[in-house]
Amino acid sequence: MPTETRVLILPGRGDSGAKHWQTFWERSHPNYRRVFQRDWDNPDVEEWVETLHQAITEDDSPAILVAHSLSVGLVAHWALRHTGAAYKGPVKGALLVAPSDVEEPSYPPGALGFAPMPLVGLPFPSILVASTDDARVTLVRAQQFATAWGSRLLIPGAFGHLGSLAELGDWPYGYALLQELVEAS
Repeated sequence: MPTETRVLILPGRGDSGAKHWQTFWERSHPNYRRVFQRDWDNPDVEEWVETLHQAITEDDSPAILVAHSLSVGLVAHWALRHTGAAYKGPVKGALLVAPSDVEEPSYPPGALGFAPMPLVGLPFPSILVASTDDARVTLVRAQQFATAWGSRLLIPGAFGHLGSLAELGDWPYGYALLQELVEAS
């Protein structure tokens, strides 16, 4: 009997509220698990990486990471610390949505250790989704991240930071991408 793929939801700074597509997905799929951080508003990269690592390694079944905003950087930091070229761990893919450019001078203060952004390849398939009008990352920078991480870059249009304010509901576009990663795992 095949092992079911885990879907780990990784909200960005401030967590994902009731109108966020990540929350819609969790409500529709009770087996999806949100990785809760102790402090959503003043994130510390070491603490967030350790919390994510515990969630990933709690069992060895395949896992897909679904990251939004600052948690896209979290995935890159986790991979830098816990994987290598010969990685054979449980993470089988990542959906990386609307990365925050923590190196941009306009990025709000208080996120400890997230800059500089790791620009090393991820040892699992990944899809990076960026909006044409995201105030947290330029398309040029999103392309740089995608290239460095080996991610497939998709640009669905102008949706801001692809979060609650975009009112995406259950976001069928993103869900189809998640299903693609799950099926490949």
